[in-house]
Amino acid sequence: MKVILLEDVKPLGKKGDLVTVNDGYAMNFLIPKKMAYMATKTAQNERNQRILNEEKKKAEEKAAALAMYEKINGTEITVPVKCGAGKMYGSVTAADIAKGLALIGFTVDKKKITAPTGVKTIGKYDAEVWCYKETVAKIIINIVPEDK
Repeated sequence: MKVILLEDVKPLGKKGDLVTVNDGYAMNFLIPKKMAYMATKTAQNERNQRILNEEKKKAEEKAAALAMYEKINGTEITVPVKCGAGKMYGSVTAADIAKGLALIGFTVDKKKITAPTGVKTIGKYDAEVWCYKETVAKIIINIVPEDK
């Protein structure tokens, strides 16, 4: 009997997989425990449509990420920080860099920014923005004293 898995089942496969199992295993274990449902023609068509929609969504996300990479790679942003007597108060974080990117029109989640750690002096530093899985844009951070 063919079933579509509703969750990962260790020896069979992952959620959404179409697998063939013994009738008894499907009827007495998988279906009653809501781990799978019968793979009728309608269910198989719905599964195939869902897979196509997911692939289309991933392709759109990748295209948007690559477009952002083209725009953001090599960009220099200015991050103003509070200073006193030639020293910075605190350090520059990924959230500060995300704010600097937002000022020039890029909305980036701070979790996608890899900033140098322990930046406590004014100057230029390199940082990375993860646009997509293996696509990383390099940006330059120019840390300047904040005007009072």
